[in-house]
Amino acid sequence: MSRAPAQLPLGLGLRDDATFDNFHPGPNAALVDRLVHQFDAQGEPFLYLWGPPGAGRSHLLQAACHRASAEDRRALYLPLEELGHFPPLMLEDVERLDLLAIDDLDKVVGRKRWEEGLFHAFNRLRDSGRRLIIAASMPPRQLGVTLPDLASRLTWGVTFHLDGLDDDHRLAALQLRARIRGMQLPDEVARYILHRGPRALGDLFRALEVLDLASLSAQRKLTIPFVKKALDW
Repeated sequence: MSRAPAQLPLGLGLRDDATFDNFHPGPNAALVDRLVHQFDAQGEPFLYLWGPPGAGRSHLLQAACHRASAEDRRALYLPLEELGHFPPLMLEDVERLDLLAIDDLDKVVGRKRWEEGLFHAFNRLRDSGRRLIIAASMPPRQLGVTLPDLASRLTWGVTFHLDGLDDDHRLAALQLRARIRGMQLPDEVARYILHRGPRALGDLFRALEVLDLASLSAQRKLTIPFVKKALDW
């Protein structure tokens, strides 16, 4: 099959940094392993993952699409928080894909056209042997899906709860992201950022971007005094 880029309609696309390589799995190693090996002969055709905002749901769905595209497979990532206000026309012909990754499913629950569109898309993907990943903020049985057939389908796959990271794993995630950016982040500086910075990992990663640019511009190593000045903490 010819390679097709993992792109979104309407000008939306995958984040370049949303890959498995820069995702620290922590307690979610089993889920990451299932996602990485979804296209193996024994891979699961349907995975459902849920967890709170900031747990890494969107990162993992996009990483799965990047991985599929790198293996010459057709993949599509649909973030329903951005696309849910449109009619579900993007679900047409999804059986031509190798992987469909649907994010923020809870954003369209209760909307008849979307629930019917998702039900039929699910059936076409299953019948054609394609792969499907769905992410939401809660498990399938708590979503309140009004179409019984769709509610039933959502329980067919393997469901994973995406656990949040404790401070040790958050520190490891921060240092992993720094290494990938080519930054030298000493333990004491990483702990300072973790304890003084915002709680959300995404915000911490954005702080790293600021520090990376500041250290390159000033030709300075990352120290606690430098971080205090660069981030005004």
